[in-house]
Amino acid sequence: MAGSWWMCCRRLNGGFTTSGLTETLRCFSGQSAYSSASPTARPSWSSAPGKERPLFPAQLHSKALNLNPSLLRRRSSSLYPTLRYCGCRTTHSDAKLRDPFTLAQKDLTSLYDDIKKELFVAKTELKYLCDYYFDGRGKAIRPIIVILMARAMNIHSNRAGDLLPGQRTIAMISEMIHTASLVHDDVIDGSDERRGKKSINDVWGERKAILAGDFILSAATMALARIGNSAVVKVVSQVIEDLVRGEFMQLGSKENENERFKHYLEKTYKKTASLMAHSCKAVSILVNSDPEVHEIAYQYGKNVGIAFQLVDDVLDFTSGAELLGKPAAADLKLGLATGPVLFACQQFPELHAMIMRRFSSKGDVDRAWQYVLQSDGVQQTTYLARRYCEEAIRQISRLRPSPERDALIRLTEIVLSRDK
Repeated sequence: MAGSWWMCCRRLNGGFTTSGLTETLRCFSGQSAYSSASPTARPSWSSAPGKERPLFPAQLHSKALNLNPSLLRRRSSSLYPTLRYCGCRTTHSDAKLRDPFTLAQKDLTSLYDDIKKELFVAKTELKYLCDYYFDGRGKAIRPIIVILMARAMNIHSNRAGDLLPGQRTIAMISEMIHTASLVHDDVIDGSDERRGKKSINDVWGERKAILAGDFILSAATMALARIGNSAVVKVVSQVIEDLVRGEFMQLGSKENENERFKHYLEKTYKKTASLMAHSCKAVSILVNSDPEVHEIAYQYGKNVGIAFQLVDDVLDFTSGAELLGKPAAADLKLGLATGPVLFACQQFPELHAMIMRRFSSKGDVDRAWQYVLQSDGVQQTTYLARRYCEEAIRQISRLRPSPERDALIRLTEIVLSRDK
């Protein structure tokens, strides 16, 4: 079993013939690489008539992530009929995809001002701490995804494209939960820089930083309760549980290398993708009663979220501190083995011992850095991110065409090509 993840991804780089991919995906799933699911669950690349189509690696991780893909296997009359078989490569290759940032700009303009209103407190210092990261300097990728998904879902459900008040609140909540998690992460990691400026814990100390993060989170939950939809409350509440579980997973490691990669992907889902997935699902619940439509929104958010974090892990090795707004090699210095390191292990077994001691010995960080750059770990992680983005495109392509749907497709390209 040693090296199976690495060998699988190397085979994926070699091409996409049906026979080669069959063998590759058996490595990922430990079972048959073909699905007997309905046509709506088939992948989006073209294949010869009469031949079965293989599953995406992203789908094959669903069992490890405790996700239920059964909803994707059912056909639904509510799905846009002409899109059931559409492929991300053929359908959208000539389409003029809309810029997601431009489309979401109107709703983003006052988003941070409204968040600050949610965080209003009489005590000046606490208010300043809470407002510190809501300065518009972040990527705002989460509220952008939520806004575009909400509009795409509204159009798919034969409504006007404008956001419902509850949907806009979920976009705000997604950014508030994310920001609260950053404040707490910086305390746990002892980070002194965030978004190109000093972290809250570095300026005001750990105690006040923890309280600020807690206050932001409490304000988010109050806004969530005001939406008044119990299904939405349940879905978004799952995000907070996943964040905590993901942080605990990050504190540990696995000796077995195959379990280690599974552990890494599950941690990535819980810490990053869960927020995107459940926020997308929440806005769909507010406008559509079909569980399969909810699942489309969820799967898009999940796959884009995992891809986003995989790219983030790559940038830790390829982008400078000036672009990232945080120190390079930060993950290694924290003792974390991300995708590029796990793939590099197959070419440089010396990394296994370093991973188990969390790069704590003198020279470990520098040696691990060099091993990763000498390996194809960065390329393999980038390729895996691309596969998740392709699955996200396949999912969102099942919705009725709209500028917002196409912007969500365009967003996957931006996720893959970003440099910070």
